[in-house]
This record gives sequence, structure tokens and C-alpha cells, in this order.
Amino acid sequence: MNFTEGVIFAVDKPYRMSSFGALAHVRYLVSKKMGVKRVKMGHAGTLDPLATGVLVLCTGKATKQIETWQQHTKEYVATLQLGATTASFDREHTVDFTFPTRHITKSLVLETLRQFEGDVLQVPPSYSACKIDGHRAYKLTRRGEDVELQAKPIHIDEIELLHYDPVRKEVAIRVVCGKGTYIRALARDIGEAMGSGVFLTSLRRTRVGDIRVEDCIDFDHIYEWLDRQTIEY
Repeated sequence: MNFTEGVIFAVDKPYRMSSFGALAHVRYLVSKKMGVKRVKMGHAGTLDPLATGVLVLCTGKATKQIETWQQHTKEYVATLQLGATTASFDREHTVDFTFPTRHITKSLVLETLRQFEGDVLQVPPSYSACKIDGHRAYKLTRRGEDVELQAKPIHIDEIELLHYDPVRKEVAIRVVCGKGTYIRALARDIGEAMGSGVFLTSLRRTRVGDIRVEDCIDFDHIYEWLDRQTIEY
């Protein structure tokens, strides 16, 4: 394994850690193992801090393949709370509005999910890393500035209903989608389409391309994984 020539691997990003924070930790451990100041490393697709799962890392010359990996199909498993919204469309913020849910049935959920398969337009969340005049949208939003993002074309291959709880009004879905899809924004749009509100309560990226979460290195045992590798210099 030659990290300078280029290695592509994936870690299971922990909850409440940024993708950059996860990358920085792995880069530190790899650099320490190799006895160098800083190994060149980048990640292929940001995961929100409240999301977990597959974070693909590329080192050395393999960082040139990051854009290619970003184009790969991704799979997520998400849980949604019906009947309420938050400013960020997930649990980063507290509930700001509540909505009626009595009219929501499993058949309505299934019918609504089908509407979002295929090519759709999606407005990214204001709490996102999208750039406006060179500034990150989430930074502008946190400063209290009004953020207006334009709808972008995305592609959703499949949305599968995994679970529906009619009492707690909770839904679990599996989403297979292309680059640029925000599952938080998808939750928002599903809620609006059902005449209610929805926010994300958990999100796990289970696949990027052919790399599944089962193939990922446990984040808490990266150094032990490195100890088992034959590292070339």
C-alpha cells in the first residue's frame, strides 16, 4: 500500500463529525504512521455532521480521481419525522413549525415517494455548503442573511419505503441517487407534497459506487487497520 502513489479507501464517518474533521483525523494517523509531515488526501463527497456512513478517501496521486468518485451513484437510508419542520430540515435545529398528519396514510407516502423518482429539480438547503458569490450558504444563513439558492437538476434512481409507523408518524426510506442530491431537501419536498412537514431524524450513507458501508474501516480502529497493512514508501 503506497499512500503517495495513491490509495482509495473508505471510512465509516461518525455521527456529529464533519467530513473535513474525519479526513483530518485519518490524514494525521496516516502521516504519523509514515513518519511524514502531511500526506496528500481528499474526500469524495461531503457528508453532513449528523450523517454517518461511507466517506471515500483518496490519497497521493489518486486524489485526481476524486471528481470521478463524486459522480458515482450513492445509496442512503434515512428516517423522517412527519408533521414538523426545522430550519435545517434535520435535527441540527429544533422544530419551528408543526403540521397536520391525520390525512397521511401509507398509500399516500408510497404515492408521494414515487413522484420523486427520476429527473427532478431540487433547491438545496440554505444550511448547506453551496456557494453564493464565493461564500458558503450555511455561513451566510447563520449570520442571519437571507439566502436564496436556485433549483438544480438531480436524478433519483429509486426510493424504497422500508418502514412506516402510523402512530408515531415516522418513515424510513432507502434512496439511490446521483451527485448533488440533498436528502434533507428531499425530506422537505416530500413533506410539502403530502401537505404536511417533514424533517430528517437520521441519515446513513450505505454505498458510494461499489463501496458499501460494510467495506468501510471502523473510524475508531484506523490505526489498528494501518498496523495490518504493508506500507510502501
